[in-house]
Amino acid sequence: MRRREFGKASLGAFAATALSKSTSAEQPTSGEQFPKTAGLTKYVGTFVTQTKYEDIPGDVIDLGKKSILDGLGLALAGSRAESGSISRKYVEQAGVGNGKATVIGTGLRTSPQFAALLNGISIHADDFDDTQLAAAKDRVYGLLMHPTVPVLPAILALAEQHKVSGKEWMLAYHVGAEVECKIAEAIAPRHYQDGFHTTGTCGPFGSAAACAKLLKFDLAQTLNSFGLAASQSGGLRENFGTMTKPFQAGRAAESGLVSAQLAGLGWTAAEQILEAERGFFHAAGGSYDPSAILDRLRKPWTFASPGVSLKPYPSGSLTHPAMTELARLIGANDIQGTQVEKVDIGANHNMTTTLLHHQPKTGLEAKFSVEFCLAILLLERKAGLGQFSDKVVQRADVQEMIGKINFYVDPEAESAGFDKMTSLLKVHLKSGKVIIGRADFAKGSPANPMSFEETATKFRGCAEFAEWPKEKTERIVTFVKALEGASDMGAVSPLLSSEGHK
Repeated sequence: MRRREFGKASLGAFAATALSKSTSAEQPTSGEQFPKTAGLTKYVGTFVTQTKYEDIPGDVIDLGKKSILDGLGLALAGSRAESGSISRKYVEQAGVGNGKATVIGTGLRTSPQFAALLNGISIHADDFDDTQLAAAKDRVYGLLMHPTVPVLPAILALAEQHKVSGKEWMLAYHVGAEVECKIAEAIAPRHYQDGFHTTGTCGPFGSAAACAKLLKFDLAQTLNSFGLAASQSGGLRENFGTMTKPFQAGRAAESGLVSAQLAGLGWTAAEQILEAERGFFHAAGGSYDPSAILDRLRKPWTFASPGVSLKPYPSGSLTHPAMTELARLIGANDIQGTQVEKVDIGANHNMTTTLLHHQPKTGLEAKFSVEFCLAILLLERKAGLGQFSDKVVQRADVQEMIGKINFYVDPEAESAGFDKMTSLLKVHLKSGKVIIGRADFAKGSPANPMSFEETATKFRGCAEFAEWPKEKTERIVTFVKALEGASDMGAVSPLLSSEGHK
């Protein structure tokens, strides 16, 4: 079959042409016509093929380094999760445990495909990874994408097979993250509200874009990668609080990589997979907003605005404003758990339905339980990786404190907009005193960002949790901090492997 050829028109020209053909510049409401935006997928593919490292602003490069370091630390910590152990057994039983790609935090090597899957599972295992923020008020803040997990594992595995520089690798990382985040912004809100897990559904596009960039694909190969990735899109919110949530993230990384590998061999797929009436946006969301993606890639970069948040706690991002504020109130007022009569926590309805485990019994359920997250802070004044375990969650004192947390929909939080995580706290003490607090954003958000050194502190904590050698830990921090100067990304792999541990 002869491959279709494309001209070398500029990225802006593709966007202008597609915009002129769109029947709607805004997302249609119920009953309106599905947008007809010919050339949308081609515009996205052209962005992938034409973007250069020099197109990425320095502040975006620096923000990306923090997310990359964060992701590597989470892969180390997540390798210790039960899901990590089970997934490695699966790979070994499948007979693919003798490849060249590193499974982070272990001495195991496998194929790039399975390394992407396993490392993606590990990065998301503790629900501690970075989160894309919403730009529109009808989008739920913090629930669009976990941008690093679909991209980093895929291109890290490829970098062990193809020598690439730090600049080439960071270019692929940012291109992939930008594509998946803009797709997540564009798709109709019902996609998430009706149950899809956006990291699992939009993530394969990010992984495919990053791999296509790293492999230096032309436009036709890139479009075929997208078409195949779309057919592997999947993930459901009902699985939040189980091992299947991180599986969905790992599968996104794997799917994009497999799509690119097959496209590189000549595999074909639909070239208009995003905008077609039988394509991704229509099938998965019912509609989309063309103005959220057309002529919007790198205008601005998502890392720059609305930004990406780094998590201060290993739980769902919607718990973090309340946790950040409660931790502040505990310190400022020296609140002891024994003094607490009850705690009221008001939020919008998207938060109460997403943080769905109101009486958690496992560490995984606790990650999506604001009741547990506040209870453990009141009892232990910390909520780290060691607190989110079945044993801690099931303790009698923890369960008793959970029963004192009243989580409800508050009209004030509802009216603040879904682009915020407004959390209204009232801590009722047995003495009759009521301590009040409010937070819209958490530590680690663009409004209250982590510095590189604060991110490195989080990384060191994850490495320590994984019992990683301090010498390797510090060398990873140094490597990422100067990533643009790396001549071979493969140099980081031995630092992430337990091979050679004394």
